[in-house]
Amino acid sequence: MEAREESEEIRALRKEVKRLRERLNRLSPSLSVILRRRGISIYKKEPSDDLLVPGKQYIDGYYEMLRKYSFRLFLRDIIKNQPLFSLAQVTRYATKEVTAEYIRHLIDIGIVRPEGDSYRLLKGPIRSFGTTLEWFVAEIFRKDFSAEAVWGVKIRHRVVGGDYDLLSTIEGFVLYMEIKSSPPRQVFQSEISAFFDRVGDLMPEISIFFMDTELRMKDKIVPMFEQELKERFREPPTVRRMERELFEIACDGIKLPKMFIINAKDSIVANIERVLMRHFRGGA
Repeated sequence: MEAREESEEIRALRKEVKRLRERLNRLSPSLSVILRRRGISIYKKEPSDDLLVPGKQYIDGYYEMLRKYSFRLFLRDIIKNQPLFSLAQVTRYATKEVTAEYIRHLIDIGIVRPEGDSYRLLKGPIRSFGTTLEWFVAEIFRKDFSAEAVWGVKIRHRVVGGDYDLLSTIEGFVLYMEIKSSPPRQVFQSEISAFFDRVGDLMPEISIFFMDTELRMKDKIVPMFEQELKERFREPPTVRRMERELFEIACDGIKLPKMFIINAKDSIVANIERVLMRHFRGGA
């Protein structure tokens, strides 16, 4: 009984925090205004070429499905095997029954159609899952954290080139998030270096390096960050584990915002929430 009452109280508090954040964000300047004050303007954002999403009437249900890690892996396999794929080709990360359910969902929302013994992806060709993942994470910030967010951003008049996968503003602070859909083995040191360069150029209050994987970050990704820190700083800050596969880089005393390294283990939403709590509440 006490546990249930405590759970209900936590849900009520989260609802109240969300309501207050919505009100505060309405009173705060827009992301474009905040960026303009820093001499930054967005000239391209949210490209639709590789976006795998249904019509507006199906967006909410699709968003809920994307919260499932197995569904995101399933979509990657569809993209890999497009335009025609079989049930067997996309049944790697869930049972045959669950995968068949996922396919039925895509048929219902107009992304896939049956074709003989196979299925055809109606949108595309889609080069990768990365664009859809960026869209999804931006939706997380909008829906779950009542924050303004844009994805696939190109900005003018900066030293560093390339895309900013996601920019958001929360309570007047700028958040930059690098979003990787590939597994750790496909991430290279040059990509970590580019992330540091963009953080240094933009100087957001919060920066997050996110990988959509449930694999260990300590094996490859964290060592690459440690190597980059050694190359950039005479006395490099340490990469500290917050919990499980969530890490932070304590950048106190150097000209670099605090960074976070996270993956999708347990829940993307919960992991972002832990980062925001760490930033706003502090902690050693």
